[in-house]
Amino acid sequence: MKAAVIVFPGSNCDRDVAVALEASMGAKPLMIWHRDTELPPLDLIVVPGGFSYGDYLRSGAMAAHSPVMREVKARAEQGAFVLGICNGFQILTEAGLLPGVLMRNAGLKFVCRDVCLRVEATNSAFTKGYAPGQVIRAPVAHHDGNWFTDPDTHKRVEDEGQVAFRYCDEGGSLSPRSNPNGSLANIAGVFNERRNVLGLMPHPERLADAMLGGTDGKPMFDGLVEALS
Repeated sequence: MKAAVIVFPGSNCDRDVAVALEASMGAKPLMIWHRDTELPPLDLIVVPGGFSYGDYLRSGAMAAHSPVMREVKARAEQGAFVLGICNGFQILTEAGLLPGVLMRNAGLKFVCRDVCLRVEATNSAFTKGYAPGQVIRAPVAHHDGNWFTDPDTHKRVEDEGQVAFRYCDEGGSLSPRSNPNGSLANIAGVFNERRNVLGLMPHPERLADAMLGGTDGKPMFDGLVEALS
């Protein structure tokens, strides 16, 4: 599998996800600067978490217009897999690669803690390493993670099975209390229609090694390697 991580000014999880990818791939991914306009052949492109451009204007809005994103969009349209984590999810929605928007958390405060996620769909390379309905743990660290969209788009996302993860409690039940940011229908991650693009607010790369306190994120990277190699 050939993979790359896009690096923006303000990215702070680019090295974290590179380490997680290397552990699963057995090779280092490429690190691509946001001003680059060409990409080599790639199976997977990761848009990492952080605070691209300091989150000025609107989270992800400026990064979505970085030169490299034109090529990321083109590759996604050609079938390459694209993973956006936290700020990367925000960037992918701003770039039009995923439905919805990420708004301010309902509590208007930065949230930084572990949350439980229920796996909603496993028919994608991103989630094939999990079981349907499996509850996993992952950290969140965001101020603008409240996923929202209009009723018609929400219905389409639900009907087409584009919901990848939902915030839940330890038993897998959904409630406002288990929703850290107020996201519509407790949605924590969504696919595009072709399921080759995934955006999620929690950080699987931060729990991909037992030394970090857990491995619930590792099946995502192992599954990608298995599917794309």
